Amino acid sequence: MTTAIYRGMTRQELDTAYSNTGRLADFPGLMRDFRARSEAFYAAQEVRRDLHYGPGRRQTYDWFACGRRDAPVFAFIHGGYWQSCAKEDFAFCAAGPMARGHDVILAEYTLAPEASMTRIVAEIGQLLDHLAAQGVGPLCLAGHSAGGHLAAMHRGHPAVGSVLAISGLFDLEPIGLGALNDKLRLTPAEIAACSPQRQIAAGAPMLVAVGAEELPELVRQSGDYAEACRQAGQPVALLHVAGCDHFQVLDDLADPAGAQLAALARLVG
Repeated sequence: MTTAIYRGMTRQELDTAYSNTGRLADFPGLMRDFRARSEAFYAAQEVRRDLHYGPGRRQTYDWFACGRRDAPVFAFIHGGYWQSCAKEDFAFCAAGPMARGHDVILAEYTLAPEASMTRIVAEIGQLLDHLAAQGVGPLCLAGHSAGGHLAAMHRGHPAVGSVLAISGLFDLEPIGLGALNDKLRLTPAEIAACSPQRQIAAGAPMLVAVGAEELPELVRQSGDYAEACRQAGQPVALLHVAGCDHFQVLDDLADPAGAQLAALARLVG
């Protein structure tokens, strides 16, 4: 007899419920396309690559300049369940914010199992401290999937003026119960300390965006977190991006006329 471990799901069902890649026919092909588009974007833009915010090999960021003097900054944190992918895979996403007059930073961080969740969260804080020391801010801190989680964790940082949390993981309890935890090795204390839904405090206005066609657990997590922030009196809006799954939301972000950037502009005025 199998035992339910989370919201009526067995471990196998829970793993399936959070497998964004498992529902794709060709995830490797999708990533090849993302990388090809990103390589072309790098080649076409003015960019400073692999700037360091710390001594670690992956404690780096890329800075794309839109050409506008004193442009506001849009900082993007990539996903990969904190254990895969790199900033170079997602450079194409910068096209949308840049077309709207933002400089764009692509943030990198150390992955699990080399880094714990506590360290990964701290590294994004270190990046923000580094940027603030250079006079950058208030910036828009954005992230997708694991990056959405990391962006939400730092909405109270003084360098952050707004947050765009896309398809994020806001309660880490189910992550700690399934196969995703094999590399993360989350502890109960770490789940409590590093779950945005359990750490709601005063912070920047935030847009929580999720693809309307995403896995039900991802849609639920975004809705639950946005409602918890609203109940706590925090400035938040929830957007279900029509027709998009977990990866198509990145195409919407790359579109200057996409739903996410339009909703973010409405939120921050």
